[in-house]
Amino acid sequence: MYYLLAIVTLIVLGTIATGFYLTYEPASVSSTKRIRQSVFFNIAVFSLTVLALITMGVQDVMAQMDAPGGIKEISMGMGLALLGIGLPTAGATIGAGIAVGPVASAALAVIVEKPELFGRSLVYLGLAEGIAIYGLVVSILLLGKI
Repeated sequence: MYYLLAIVTLIVLGTIATGFYLTYEPASVSSTKRIRQSVFFNIAVFSLTVLALITMGVQDVMAQMDAPGGIKEISMGMGLALLGIGLPTAGATIGAGIAVGPVASAALAVIVEKPELFGRSLVYLGLAEGIAIYGLVVSILLLGKI
């Protein structure tokens, strides 16, 4: 298990180092095809390693015994499950942020020209913000399954 964590860490650090290298020395890179292939390889190995970690973590959760006193330690699988539960909230919040920016700027432009459309612009802004609430509700429902 620790070997997989070390591999994932090295792949992430290698990808970050490649990004810094390409940012600060873009003229020295001669072949963009070689760089694309190396980034694709890093992402593929990272994805396979994370899949292996999830598979091993699920086995740890299924085999875990209750500790004395009714208190359970959080295993690798439970931690990954909690991260998976947080992903809908994170994705929905990012999506809502992306949606609210253009909607709010357009709403302000409309309100400046026609102040009577203030109510309609709030409705559109509320629809964009509702995306984040849906992600929060999904995460709460998933937490109830643990």
